[in-house]
Amino acid sequence: MPELSHRRRQLVLAICCMSLLIVSLDVTILNVALPAMQTDLHASTSGLQWTIDAYTLVLASLLMLAGSTADRIGRKRVFIAGLVVFSLGSLLCSLAPDLDALIWFRMIQAVGGSMLNPVAMSIITNTFTEPRERARAIGVWGAVVGISMAAGPLIGGLLVDSVGWRSIFWINLPVGLAALLLTLKFIPESRAPKARRADPVGQLMVIALFGSLTYAIIEAPESGFTSILPFAILALAALAGLLWYEPRRDEPLIDLRFFRSAPFSGATVIAISAFSALGGFLFLSTLYLQNVVGLDALHAGLWMLPMAVPTFLCAPISGRLVGSRGPRISLLIAGTAMTASAVLFAGFEAETSSVSRFIGYALFGIGFGFVNAPITNTAVSGMPRAQAGVAAAVASTSRQLGQTLGVAVVGAVLASGVVASSYKETFVSAARPGWWILVACGLAVLVLGAVTSGAWARRTAERTAEKLSSVEVREAAGISA
Repeated sequence: MPELSHRRRQLVLAICCMSLLIVSLDVTILNVALPAMQTDLHASTSGLQWTIDAYTLVLASLLMLAGSTADRIGRKRVFIAGLVVFSLGSLLCSLAPDLDALIWFRMIQAVGGSMLNPVAMSIITNTFTEPRERARAIGVWGAVVGISMAAGPLIGGLLVDSVGWRSIFWINLPVGLAALLLTLKFIPESRAPKARRADPVGQLMVIALFGSLTYAIIEAPESGFTSILPFAILALAALAGLLWYEPRRDEPLIDLRFFRSAPFSGATVIAISAFSALGGFLFLSTLYLQNVVGLDALHAGLWMLPMAVPTFLCAPISGRLVGSRGPRISLLIAGTAMTASAVLFAGFEAETSSVSRFIGYALFGIGFGFVNAPITNTAVSGMPRAQAGVAAAVASTSRQLGQTLGVAVVGAVLASGVVASSYKETFVSAARPGWWILVACGLAVLVLGAVTSGAWARRTAERTAEKLSSVEVREAAGISA
C-alpha cells in the first residue's frame, strides 16, 4: 500500500468504520426487534436464537477465509464485494415472508459481512503502521461499536414502533452505498507480498465445528441430548481434524503458530468471553424489557443508552491507554466492570429495580468499551504485516464465535427454565443461571487480561513474531523450512 497523507489516512479510517457501523448496527437493531419478530413470525425462543446465530455463525465460519483471500487477491476488491453482498442480503431480509426465509437471508447477509470487518481492519493495519497511531485508530474503531450500541436500539425502536420490524434492515442500504462509492474513489488497493493458497479442507472443518456446536447447544432444550449427540460428536471430530491437519499445511487457513504467543492466545479467548457476555446480555435484556416489563421497542431501546454511552466514551480512552501503556490496564478495567455488572444481575436480580438495572447496564458498557481496543491491537501487533489479514480475521472470528455461543448458551439455559404458561413470572429465575454464565465470562476477561499482558507473555509474543518473520524470509527466498 502506498504511503498516504495524514488526511487520506483519516479518510480511509472513516470509510472502514462505516462498514463496522452497518455490521454492528445490524446486531443491536435486531435485538430490539426480536419480540416484534416473535409475534409476527410466530417464532419460538430457539427461532429467535437462530435469527441472530445464523448470521454470526456464518460470519465466524468465513472470516478467516475472507481475511486470507483479501491478502491474496486484494483487500479493496474483497471489501467492495462485501459491501455489495451485505447490502443485498439486508434488502432480502426486509422482504422475508417467514422465519425460515429470514434465517437464510441473514446467512447471505453474513457472507457479505465476513468480507468487511477483518478486511477493513487489515486495511487499517497497513495504513497506520506506527504502533501508537495504530492503537489510536483502533480506539476510534472501537468507539464506532459504542455509536452503534447507542444508535441501534433507538433507531431500531423508532422504526419497529412506527414502520415495523422489516424496516430495520433498510438502514444498511444508504450507508452501504455511501461506503461503496467512497471505497471506489479513495481506498488504494493492497495485498500481501506473497499470495496464500486456499485451504478448502480446513474451511470445511471450521464450518462443521462452528455449525454443529451451535446447533447442538440451541436445540438441546427442545430436542434432548440423544438428538443432538451426533452434532456434538461431529464438532469434536472437526476440532480434532483441525488440530491434526492444519499444522501439516504450508499455508493453513488457521496458522496455529500464532497461538504460541500468549498475548495472541489470550486475546482470542478474551474476545470469545467478552462477546459471549455481550450476546447473552443483549438477548436477556431485550426479552425482559419487552416481554416481561412490557415496554415498547423504542423505550426498550432507550434503556440500552446507559450501556451504550459508556462504551462510546471509553473505547477511545482505551485505545490511547493501549497505545501509551499497553493492553493490561484496559483489560483489567474491562474484566472488573463486566464481572461486577453480571454479579448484580445474577446475585441481586438487578433487572427488577430501575436504579440497579441502570448501574448494571453502565458497568457493562464501561467494561465493553475498554475491551475492544486491546483485543484488536494484541491480535495484530507483532505479527508480520503480510499476515495482518489472517491475524485480524482470527480476532474477528473470535468475536463472532463468542457472540454466537453467548446467544446459544444463554438462550438454551433460558428456554430450559422458562415456563410458557407463566412466562413473566418465571423469566427472572430462569435467566439467573444465564447471568452467572456472564459472570464467568467477565472473570475470564479479568484473569486472562492479567496473565497474558505481563513480561513473560510479551517474551512469547516476541519469539513467535521472530519465528514467523524468519519463516517468511525463507519462503520468500524459496528456501524450504
